[in-house]
Amino acid sequence: MADSSAAAAAHHAPSGEVTKRDLLQLIAVAGAAIGAGAIAWPLIDSMNPSKDVLALSSVEVDLTPVTEGQGITIVWQGKPIFVRHRTAAEIKEAQDVKLSDLIEPQADSARVKAGHDQWIVLIGICTHLGCVPLGNKPSDPRGEWGGWFCPCHGSQYDTSGRVRHGPAPANLALPPYAFESDTKIKVG
Repeated sequence: MADSSAAAAAHHAPSGEVTKRDLLQLIAVAGAAIGAGAIAWPLIDSMNPSKDVLALSSVEVDLTPVTEGQGITIVWQGKPIFVRHRTAAEIKEAQDVKLSDLIEPQADSARVKAGHDQWIVLIGICTHLGCVPLGNKPSDPRGEWGGWFCPCHGSQYDTSGRVRHGPAPANLALPPYAFESDTKIKVG
């Protein structure tokens, strides 16, 4: 029995002394922690959005070259965005529509930013089957209401992007955007 107590005493050093065994345990635990971190970091980092996704999270648009009556198409998050500089006649026509005549009633003022009603910014995807309507180029057909026309099934939208005819069940969607100045918007 004396031999076993002597062996047990040899494994533990007197209080305050560090043994070779304590050093090896410390190295093993530190190595395991570093290894776990080395494995976890790439896994967690892979869950962050990629650089190309971050680049598309917002798009700045200079409105200076867009003349009255003209529209442009930009791409935001892989979607076409229609930006149109509406004429005074287009604005008046959009404001004078009786809401009861609309498939999805929505006032023109709810579809534009206050103080910037000459600009309409829409997601250019037809709400029927996801086609891209025509109407941003001067040579494109714009339908009876002068907005956008989807040739696939004949849906027509007015100058406020509201569905007026055809199988589309809803108005063209509005992307999140803000005016950074009178000549610059940020989509997203």
